Amino acid sequence: MVTVEDPGDAGAFKDFVPEASSPAAAAPEPASQASAPTPAPVSAPAPATAQPSASGDRVIASPRAHTLAKEKGYGEISALRIVGTGPGGRIIAQDVLDYDPSSAPAVAEAVASQPAAAAAPAKAAPTPLPQPVAGAGYTDYSLPPSAIELASRLHSSKQNVPHYYLTIDLALDSLLELRSSLNSTMKEDEGITVNDLLLKAAAAAMKTVPSANASWMDSFVRVYDSVDINVVVGNGSSLYAPVIRDVGSRGLKAVSDDFAAATAAVEDSEETPTAAGFGDVGTFTMVNVGMFGVKSCAPIIREPQACALALGVIENRIVPNDDVDSEEIYKESVMMTATLSCDHRVVDGAVGAQWLSAFKNHVENPMTLLL
Repeated sequence: MVTVEDPGDAGAFKDFVPEASSPAAAAPEPASQASAPTPAPVSAPAPATAQPSASGDRVIASPRAHTLAKEKGYGEISALRIVGTGPGGRIIAQDVLDYDPSSAPAVAEAVASQPAAAAAPAKAAPTPLPQPVAGAGYTDYSLPPSAIELASRLHSSKQNVPHYYLTIDLALDSLLELRSSLNSTMKEDEGITVNDLLLKAAAAAMKTVPSANASWMDSFVRVYDSVDINVVVGNGSSLYAPVIRDVGSRGLKAVSDDFAAATAAVEDSEETPTAAGFGDVGTFTMVNVGMFGVKSCAPIIREPQACALALGVIENRIVPNDDVDSEEIYKESVMMTATLSCDHRVVDGAVGAQWLSAFKNHVENPMTLLL
């Protein structure tokens, strides 16, 4: 708008157009436009959630963690989404205790939503081991993951478990006679072995001394009702300890069939056997080193078990004659040496001696195994 003093001068400004306002005269912009936008608050990062590996990486966990996972009904620890807090990401017992199963479905859905191309194959081909590396006066040989895991478990067990050892000699004459009698009524390829009878004898000893069929659980001792025996078979990198279930309550032939099937699975498989019982932990372990001519052995206890039994070579020995009617002072007998390793937290010396005495009684009086 133009203001004049004389009304006659108004016509001179008839076509007047005001110029655009300069930037200095421009009205100030709203503060919301002039100032830089305020960044949105950043929320704290969510806790790390373990994701299943798409490359099939092996899960490293302590023996105690494996045991806790099974005791709590979670199954194999490799199937869980647990973040390990131990050295190198190792899953320890506390990680299993802190695990919340309710978070597993959400993780599983997230994994399922990923493209199929990112999913791991159902069964990846076994990765061949690298070739041996020769050095100056030595050669380095790579180990399969199963051998590395076994070494880790044995190392942990030897450190954690206070071992002590008891040894006894066993006369097998009566046991061999019973075996021969039983096999005479069976087919040639279905015979009972000495190992089968010794398995039954170990289970029978557990019935006599049930406190040896137990585990150390940190704040209490758990005693098991069923005698499930891990039997070590194979050798070297093909060393396995399948479980023979409920040996004490089943018949000798059923136990023999299970043990034969486990042995055949190891001999016929080029990879890790997947038959029932492989990879499981029982309540007791038995290993027979007699096939190598070894007289005795002090085995390492497999956590969380409390005992492990090692059997030596079967051999003829000259022993004192216990027949009071015989004129001979000595006699020849078929003998074996057995060594029991015990966890002193669970099985003290007196209990261990009672178990070994009961085992000897069943071996030298084998008819008790048929009752």
